[in-house]
Formats: sequence, C-alpha cells, structure tokens
Amino acid sequence: MSTVQWNDNSPIYRQLKERVVAMMLDGALKPGDALPSVRQIAADYQLNPITVSRAYQELVDESLVEKRRGLGMFVTDGAPEKLLGTEREHFLNDEWPLVLERMRRLGLDIKSLMKAALAAEEK
Repeated sequence: MSTVQWNDNSPIYRQLKERVVAMMLDGALKPGDALPSVRQIAADYQLNPITVSRAYQELVDESLVEKRRGLGMFVTDGAPEKLLGTEREHFLNDEWPLVLERMRRLGLDIKSLMKAALAAEEK
C-alpha cells in the first residue's frame, strides 16, 4: 500500500478495507498472498490496531481473507472473482443510477461519453 490520504467521509477502517479490496481486484493481492500484519499496517499508517483489525475482520466475514493461526491473514481462493461479482452488482445497483441521473442533468448521452472516453485513451 502506498501513501495514504484518509478522508472524513467514511470511517478509516472502511477506507482501509476498500484499499485491500482494490488491491485484490487489481491483482496486487492474489489468492494465497499474505496481508501485512495488523501491527505493521497500524505502525506504517499511524492507525490504532483496533481500526486495522476491524477492517481485516470484515474481509474475513466476507470470506475474502482467512486467518491462519500463528501465520496471519491470507487472501482466499476465489476472492477476486467473488469481489468482481459483488463490486459489479454494487456499481450497477447503487452507483450507475446516480451516474445516469448526473448525465441527464448535464445533457450528456452515452455516445458523447464514449467519444470522450476514446479520445482520452488516445492521449
């Protein structure tokens, strides 16, 4: 994990969890990989270990990581695929309707957005 800027809009444990999820989706953390220890993350980012533990526990509760007694936390098999499904569902159900509403307000359509996206990729 790189330099971290925490924002005030969401609890830090949730932001930390989202960073780990992003690393799994990006392939930086693969099934079988160990997560940094709670103590290491707490020290590196000057967080309370309870905050880090809470983020990790949510990942365990969602079966994305598993605790191995005496060894630490590890990404579970199938975690990236499971995440991809739930993240897509979240985007389509929760975020996409807001994007569509914003597009409508701004007078944008899919064709103009695709044109802008293609132009941005060419740069």
